Amino acid sequence: MSTYPLPQSDAQAKQDISLEQVPETHEENLGMDNKKVGMWLFIASDCMFFGALIGTYLVYAGKSLVGPYPQELFDIPLTTLSTFILLMSSLSVALAVHAVQKGDQKGLRLWLLVTVAMGLTFLGFQVYEFNHFISQGLTLSTNLFGTTFYVLTGIHGVHVGLGVIWLMLLLLSSLRGDTTRVNAVNVEIAGLYWHFVDIVWIVVFAVVYLMVDVVA
Repeated sequence: MSTYPLPQSDAQAKQDISLEQVPETHEENLGMDNKKVGMWLFIASDCMFFGALIGTYLVYAGKSLVGPYPQELFDIPLTTLSTFILLMSSLSVALAVHAVQKGDQKGLRLWLLVTVAMGLTFLGFQVYEFNHFISQGLTLSTNLFGTTFYVLTGIHGVHVGLGVIWLMLLLLSSLRGDTTRVNAVNVEIAGLYWHFVDIVWIVVFAVVYLMVDVVA
């Protein structure tokens, strides 16, 4: 006796159809990779954090009762050079993202290396500046300027250092051929963070260094 497949019930058929229509990933629901959403949320919260630091610096600017004062210490041409180097690193990290999107691993490694080198150069300038200021008598507890300056620029330097470590890890993973870790999304997220760090420094440079005579 021949057998025939039992017909599906209407409920089972509807369930199968609904399962086929469910998106497989959260990326389809949000229209953006969840990692990118997380990075944008982090950047938004960090904007408020740096906004508070910059606001505190402005509130206490010019209120130090003892020196040394910023006008006596700042080397604007030197800081302008370090700022230019950091800004150029935004271009190199953008080229790294472009390379990984095209599947160009050699280009990715080259531009990641360039970005890391520029980031380390910027940090080198900052260490030199801190050492020079300390030798001139400006410490964290000397006056209000010293406290707010070191906290603001120091925390930004920590952000740059973390970005450099992140990019170095991506570079090392690429050299080992770990394409699961070094993919377009992960490099784009690192690039977003690096661009954010650069933009924050533009604001810090303008407020702390270029407006020194205005806020003093």
